[in-house]
Amino acid sequence: MNTLNENPSQAEIKFNIFVLGFRPFFLAAGVFSIVSMSAWMAIYGAGLQIPMAGLPSSYWHAHEMLYGYTMAVVAGFLLTAIKNWTGQQTIQYTALIMLCLMWLGARACMLLGANFFIPAAMLDLGFNFCLLLAVLVPVFKVKQWRQAGIVLVVFLMALFNTLFYLGVFGVVDAGTYWGIYGALFLLLALVMIMLRRVMPFFIEKGLDETVQLKNSLFLDSASIVLFLLFGINEVFILDVMTSSYLALLLFIVSSARLYNWYAKGIWRKPLLWGIYSAFMVITLGFLLFALVPYVDVVTRSLSIHAFTLGGFGLLTLSMMSRVTLGHTGRGVKQPSSWITVAQWLLVMGVISRVVVPLFFQRFYLESVFMSQLLWIIGFAIFLVVNVPFLTKARADAAEG
Repeated sequence: MNTLNENPSQAEIKFNIFVLGFRPFFLAAGVFSIVSMSAWMAIYGAGLQIPMAGLPSSYWHAHEMLYGYTMAVVAGFLLTAIKNWTGQQTIQYTALIMLCLMWLGARACMLLGANFFIPAAMLDLGFNFCLLLAVLVPVFKVKQWRQAGIVLVVFLMALFNTLFYLGVFGVVDAGTYWGIYGALFLLLALVMIMLRRVMPFFIEKGLDETVQLKNSLFLDSASIVLFLLFGINEVFILDVMTSSYLALLLFIVSSARLYNWYAKGIWRKPLLWGIYSAFMVITLGFLLFALVPYVDVVTRSLSIHAFTLGGFGLLTLSMMSRVTLGHTGRGVKQPSSWITVAQWLLVMGVISRVVVPLFFQRFYLESVFMSQLLWIIGFAIFLVVNVPFLTKARADAAEG
């Protein structure tokens, strides 16, 4: 460790946080998760409106959590993972800075109001299509076509965000709805694809004992087909009974996957149980969707928040923490105990937002407020723990 009076090492002189995508985008995601949720807490609690050309505040909240927070995590993860998958260097330095600035500019413009909506759209869509290009080029160079599904999801996210803005500008009547819910189910599809790839691997490599987890081609195929039908129905058709039947089947398939991927040792590994628990909450979301037509207190909103708070919130915090440790040359088996605290706060946030309203409807507003507060504190802890790792050179002095 260098003191202030010593000359920094060559590795430290050359270090730049824009050397790999996870560093700036995980930082941005962590900060924005707090800023956007704090703004939503003020809006939701005080009844304020974002002055966005008549756009309902709930749509602003949904758009920014999907296209803002979650897409920042996706960008950081993919720009890092695709380098590993393809062996090709993904964008860095100036190009990565420009991509981050487009994302940041769009978020700022969305907060500033209707007068900034056109630049918000230009910057946001610019970010979407530039990210698509950044993902596509290395995959195309090595003709790694098995990544086509992930590239397609990034393209469709850009397409649905275009529909969102066309809807706000009055060009496409249902554009805002399609943009929001299309993104929700696309991101959920991406989460399920990535969980299938990484969760068995993480568990097998992350435990102290040797385990070999099961994977089923039938379950993989069934999950893809059922979720495609479920997403199309939820975005474009909205037949409640069809969604209920499909969600029940997805609950059964996801439960079988949870069984196949279970190892009791995960509960001793915070980053493993965080990821596993996130998939449990997604599975709960499918069950809630199945119950919507039959149980009055089970609403579509509660089901969706199981997906977003658990599937996106808990999962991304756990994944970002693991990727940060692994790609900064630190051990992934011994994360800070504070990350465990942050994970438990998000678990309690899911319980407060999704489970409590099922039994105590009169405390709905209080339960929403509590979940918002727990989210903010949880991600504040994530930042305190990970900012030093994300802003300094790797512990092993390697590049990345």
